[in-house]
Amino acid sequence: MITSSSFPLLCLTVSILFLLPLPSSYSADPDPLQDLCVADLSASTPADYNFPCKPISEITSDDFFFDGLTKPGNKTKVFGVSVSAGNVLTFPGLNTLGISLNRVGFAPRGIVPPHSHPRASEVGVVMEGKILTGFVTTKNVFYSKVLTAGEVFVIPRGLIHFQLNVGEGEALEFTAFNSHLPGSAAVPLNLFSATPSISDHVLTKTFLVGEDIIDNIRSKFRF
Repeated sequence: MITSSSFPLLCLTVSILFLLPLPSSYSADPDPLQDLCVADLSASTPADYNFPCKPISEITSDDFFFDGLTKPGNKTKVFGVSVSAGNVLTFPGLNTLGISLNRVGFAPRGIVPPHSHPRASEVGVVMEGKILTGFVTTKNVFYSKVLTAGEVFVIPRGLIHFQLNVGEGEALEFTAFNSHLPGSAAVPLNLFSATPSISDHVLTKTFLVGEDIIDNIRSKFRF
């Protein structure tokens, strides 16, 4: 829970996250060509995230403010984490600005499983608890560290990474991205709950196990 004593730290860290220099050559989103471009979410299909701008006459102050990060989301039963996302889909004023952020809550032993963000690098700050954060490079080098309140981490764009609550109680972190919609490719979900399903033959050959093990794992991801 965010308390009155921790709120100033939250304000400071969120400000720092947005002010961190992100060179345009590494930016996931193109530079805007206008003062603002509030996303017209009704003008796009689910597969098309290049949102057009709302007409200026329809833009209001509410398009530039978002209270979603004050609210914890529902923690998943499988992984014990909740994510409140502040991206262009929930915060239309971010459209074309190349920034977004999430609130991530952890139950005891909760984990954000190995995943990657195809369109953004990630920087985050731990607000409460003790979180093990790690990522793996394309040369299979593993970097990790246990972080506590006030400490910051960064994940390079596209690399597989995770966060695990290693403290005794709940944990909380805020993460920011240099994209208005960074995307998330979660390894276990991609492999075991894809629609249509990935062939058992592919998975048994990949993990060098029998079909019974693959079927058992897949059954745990049928939500």
